[in-house]
Amino acid sequence: MRIAVDRDLCEGNAVCMKVCPEVFVVGDDDQAQLLLAEPGDEYREQIEAAVRRCPRQALAIQDG
Repeated sequence: MRIAVDRDLCEGNAVCMKVCPEVFVVGDDDQAQLLLAEPGDEYREQIEAAVRRCPRQALAIQDG
């Protein structure tokens, strides 16, 4: 699983970081960044919740 962050949409609301701090962090540039480029399935449920809860829909899961 890979995660895509649309940096044009991200506003740094940090919802993703609150839902799954093992994978997401908001940097000094107020943009979501990935701590794990290809997180394991043990994080899938949290990542899916972060994608759903992103207020700007800036996150996507890319399976493959």
